[in-house]
Order: sequence, then C-alpha cells, then structure tokens
Amino acid sequence: MDFGQKQQSANSDRHIDIASDGSLKRGLKSRHIQLIALGGIIGSCYFLGTGAVVASVGPAACLAYIFGGLIIYLTMLCMGELAVAIPTSGSFVNYASDFISPSFACGVGWSYWINWIAYIPAECVAAGIIMHAFTGISSYLWALAFGLLITFINISHVRIFGEIEFWLAIVKIAALVGFSVLSLFIFFGMIHGHQPPHMIGFKYLTGQGGLFPNGWVAFLTGMVLLLVNYQGSEIIGLTAGESQDPMKTIPKAIRAVTFRILMIYIIPVMLLVLIFPWQKAGLSNSVFADALSRYGLNWAGAVISFVTVTASLSSSNSGFYGTVRAMLALSRNGMAPKSLSQLNRHYVPQRAVFMTLIAVWIILGVSYFFGDTSLYLALLLVSGFTGTICWIALCWSQINFRKRFLARGYTIKDLRYKTPGTPHTGAIAIFLMLCCLGLLFFSPDPTYKIAFGIGCCTLFIPFTSYYLLSRYKPHWIPKIPRNHLGFDALYPKKDRTDQEKTDQDKLDESNITF
Repeated sequence: MDFGQKQQSANSDRHIDIASDGSLKRGLKSRHIQLIALGGIIGSCYFLGTGAVVASVGPAACLAYIFGGLIIYLTMLCMGELAVAIPTSGSFVNYASDFISPSFACGVGWSYWINWIAYIPAECVAAGIIMHAFTGISSYLWALAFGLLITFINISHVRIFGEIEFWLAIVKIAALVGFSVLSLFIFFGMIHGHQPPHMIGFKYLTGQGGLFPNGWVAFLTGMVLLLVNYQGSEIIGLTAGESQDPMKTIPKAIRAVTFRILMIYIIPVMLLVLIFPWQKAGLSNSVFADALSRYGLNWAGAVISFVTVTASLSSSNSGFYGTVRAMLALSRNGMAPKSLSQLNRHYVPQRAVFMTLIAVWIILGVSYFFGDTSLYLALLLVSGFTGTICWIALCWSQINFRKRFLARGYTIKDLRYKTPGTPHTGAIAIFLMLCCLGLLFFSPDPTYKIAFGIGCCTLFIPFTSYYLLSRYKPHWIPKIPRNHLGFDALYPKKDRTDQEKTDQDKLDESNITF
C-alpha cells in the first residue's frame, strides 16, 4: 500500500469524527440519497412547469432539457469531490464559507432558504388544486394538510424521511416510465383515439414553425425556467452529513442520479414534443396529462394528474429537508440565530424546522390573494435563479478546494472522488449558468425582469449585510475560523519526506506500467 492509499484510509477513519457535523444522525443509505435527489428534482414543477417551457421555447424544449442536463452534470461532478472529501450537512453553505468567503456563503445560504420558502407553498397549492378537482374539498384545506404532513415527516427520525421519500420518488418514476411507453405507442399509431390511425412522425417537431418557433432568444431566456426543474439535485450534497458511508454512497448516488436524469427526465420531454403540438401547452394543467388525453387516454391523464400530487408532496418534502439543513449551516456559521442549530432527540434541527414552517405558512397565506399563473411563473423563475446561485457556489468552491488541496502537498491520486477536467469543468458550468441568469434581465417579459431583481436581492442583501457587520460591527457576529470544516485535520500538510515518497511511488508505478 503506497502513501496515498494509506492517507486515504486514514482520512476515511477521520471523516466520521471530524465531519460528523454536530451529531446529526447518519441514517441515510445509498438508495435513500439517490431517491431524495430524484424526489427533489421531479416535482409538480416538472409536470406543470414543463408546459410553460414548451409554450415558450417550442419543440426545442427537448434540446433545452439536454442543455440543462449538461449543466447539472458538470455541477454534480464538482459537488461529488467536495462531498466525499469533506462530508458535512448544509454542505454548500459550509463549502462557500471556507473556500470562497463567509459573506458570499451568507448570501447563498439565505438565498437558498428563501428559494424553497417560496417554492414549497407553490407545491402545496398545486397539490391542493388537483385534490380539489377529485374531492370538491377546498384546495387550501388540502394545502394545509400537505403542509402538516411535510412537517411531521421532517421532525421525525431522518430514516423515516428517507423511507417515505424513497417510495414517493418510485411513484413518480413509474408514472414517467408509463408515459414514455404510452407515448411510443401513440407515436407509431398503435394508440390514436379520435385521430387517424397512422404514425405521427415529426410533424409536431418540425412542421409547426420548426424547432425554434419563437427564436433563439426565447430558447435562451427560457433556460432559467427550465433549470428550476433540475433544482433539488444539490440535495445529495446536503445529505452528506447524514449518509452512513459518504465515501461510497455519494459517488454512487451521483452516477446513478445523473443516468436517471437522462432516462427519466429528458426522454419523456422528447417524446412529449413528438406527440403534442407545442401551441397547446401551458400552465393550466399537466402537459403530460393533456398529451395522453388528446389520444383518448383520459384515464392515463387522470393518473398523471394524481401523480402530480405525490410529486408535490415529494418535492416539498425534499426541499423542506434541504432548506432546513441550509438554515442549520447558517446558524452554526453565525449567519442566523444560534438557537436554530439545536437538535432534538431524533437528531433533527427542530427550531430551524419550526422557523421554516412558519415562513412557509406565511407565504402560503399571502399566496391566497395572488393565485394566477403569472405569480406561479414568477415563483418558479425566482426559484430557478436562487437554485442556480447555489450550483455556482458549489463549482466555485470545488475549484478553490482543489487549489488548496494541491498546495498542501497532495496529488490528485490522493482524492477518493475526482472531478475530471478541473478547473475547466467548474469554470464551464459557472459560465453557462451566469449566461442563463443574465439573459433573464434582457427578456421582454416583465415577469422575467422582476424575477431577476428578486433573485439578485435574495443574494446581495444578506451578502452585503454580513460583509458590513463583519467589518464595522465584528462583535455582533461570531468570527468564523478559516478551517472550521476541519480541512487541516483531514489533510495535514505533507512534509518534504512525505512528498518525496509520493513522487517516488509515482515514478515506480510509471515504470511498472511501462
């Protein structure tokens, strides 16, 4: 065993102690983490919001989803290296604080929290509307019931959360697989309803204004609305502090989720634009349900609508989990009240849960007076903006982590999980995301401009406040040590002898390979 392998083994033994993150219970298994991430991604926004994307972009929505998949793939590669090297709950806040700056971490953390505070009520209301159609009971009573259920799950033992999210995610995945199979039958004319029995071909893809009926500008500005559909994948990083074996489960979860995003997320959209005219898409109902109902599969459309309810519950559940862990990290870093970091006997940050719950219910109550689709669209855009800021922070943190790691005398071989192409991988992802965010401001739609302004405020107000307080009123906030993640203890600086030994091992391996 060479020095690098010995160091990896030693680091593995120290990770649980050093990066345990204040006694959070490590009760999440690999299957929990994979499905938690998919649960956060596949929400009602996917089933409903895809209609807005298709209506805005046209058939090229399938290309937009592929482009979005590339962005999230690059981001998850960066996140994997960080989550395995230093597994900690509330990860991106802690990483940004240690590897970028505490001020920026404060802005990112509060932005992420506000993001889900707006998104969770939207999901609850969406579920309530669908349940109202089935039962006739007030949609807001249903929304309240979903809020209570989400609260119960998140104040319970973390393993209960993992199990519930696991099964909810399976329901959504099964529905999308079923939609894909039925879409193939429709495409080849085996199912046609009231339509003539023939293969559809590419008439909806290229025959009604082409792939880009609204132009390239609409395609690019619609990317932020689309990126909100991928939001939730970063929850893999947030679960690192509660994973039973982050060294093995995090890389496995990243690989699995990336593959499943392609198979379960992009393929249904590609099939959708093949069988459904883009002009009929919108936010009034699930575009997937409308597509199946168009060909006489009303029962399947009803099933998709019902699955949207489970999608709302699942996505809200994952989002609540993620935003509470972000609040926990803010509290422990002195960027939120210290009392919010207190854990209950189930190892859950109960006070952070209650604060988040109160904020969610306030937004839920205010949203009663603004129930139109324009508000829903604005909330999705704000959510996409703030979620993208989180991804930028992850990529930036990974680039700086790698620089510090190498500066301490280590080599890439010493990493258990390596982001390929560093620093170019992270830099490309950051560039693409900044382009998507910047284009919001140039959109002719005022809703996009408002979302841009709100998104900037959620980042820069906490950022500026923390910076000014730390500079002019430093006694008001606790000083965060540069090594608060335990980086120095996990990766002690190599002396000259260790470095020489590593170089010799590399030379020996090179000779053997040759």
